[in-house]
Amino acid sequence: MTLNQAKLLNHGAVIHHNDYKNRDGSCQRWRVNGKVKTWKRDSSRVEVPIKYGLKIQSYLTELNVDEFHLGADCLKDE
Repeated sequence: MTLNQAKLLNHGAVIHHNDYKNRDGSCQRWRVNGKVKTWKRDSSRVEVPIKYGLKIQSYLTELNVDEFHLGADCLKDE
């Protein structure tokens, strides 16, 4: 996922993790559960609250944006 794609995410959007897989081999599905935060002074920064399951919550930032991809870009063969 690119930085610009991360900035365009909306509440409820589903993204997939590149490395973490479910038991059946499919990519873990993370959901955006808040507002995308951007900075005016530094356009290279972004912070998106995401969650997986019921208890795991994290942030998608410019540091880990390359670990995720959009559901449309998901390769089912992996």
